[in-house]
Amino acid sequence: MEEQRRDMVSRQLIGRGIRCPRVLQAIGRVPREEFLDPHARCSAYADRALPIACEQTISQPYMVALMTEALALGGCETVLEIGAGCGYQTAVLLEMGVEVISLERHRALARRAQDNLLRLGYNRRWVIHVADGTQGWPDAAPYDCILLAAAAETCPAPLWRQLKDGGILVAPFGARSQQTLCAIRKVDGARQIDEICACRFVPLVAGLPFPDAV
Repeated sequence: MEEQRRDMVSRQLIGRGIRCPRVLQAIGRVPREEFLDPHARCSAYADRALPIACEQTISQPYMVALMTEALALGGCETVLEIGAGCGYQTAVLLEMGVEVISLERHRALARRAQDNLLRLGYNRRWVIHVADGTQGWPDAAPYDCILLAAAAETCPAPLWRQLKDGGILVAPFGARSQQTLCAIRKVDGARQIDEICACRFVPLVAGLPFPDAV
């Protein structure tokens, strides 16, 4: 698996334009297979998203790298992550040295992400809340960066309010069938939008599922 991970970094990331050394090192340190069910671990470093529980996915390694690079992290930021999933993106962010407040609407996934992170030794600078990601987490706002691991047609207003001025929000925006990954910097309350690439993510859904949330 370590050899496959090195090959993934070389071919899928460096070979497709990921340049930030800290992002490459962070992803090179995170064992993606540990966030998957045993039957799926043989595909851990395939160049694609993979299914996880609750009809969600773990993002393609290249997309994780691209989104992390777009946040332009220095290592002292507080990041709000929408969609913890199985915890893989959270782990990559932690390897970047930041503090992560992560939201997940599926309680079962939140528990799995917590278990994964603790089992791998990530025991500080993160918390996962079972919450509606469209509402953000105002208790810890404002955030230096916000990352959405699910697609919305437009940026939810609560998330924009919770982003610091000068901060960056990275998210896929668009219809269910096709979205555009964007990095949006907040400058004096206005949006400076950088369209990065076409992509396809699971949709951002408001509210909490039943019966996970009980």
